[in-house]
Amino acid sequence: MTIETTAFDAALYLGSDEAVAEFMADALESGDAGYIAHALGVIARAKGMTQLAAETGLSRESLYKALSPSGNPTLTTLLSVMKAMNLRLDARPITHQA
Repeated sequence: MTIETTAFDAALYLGSDEAVAEFMADALESGDAGYIAHALGVIARAKGMTQLAAETGLSRESLYKALSPSGNPTLTTLLSVMKAMNLRLDARPITHQA
């Protein structure tokens, strides 16, 4: 008996601003630049890359490239995309556990 599987697409589960914010917060908390870029890409696909391109003034091609898992978005791109997604970066002190 063969088990059929389908690829998981997190973009299908990002239907609310709260879900988007939680997903992005997890990516930022990881500190992994690749995961952060990937998460932004997933959120961008959930929102619609064409709409995001229009809101940021960036081309779809540059967004796909910058927001891929191997992408390296500039700070300007990161801030533009997050603003278009109604998100902001948040700074908090790192708490050290004794």
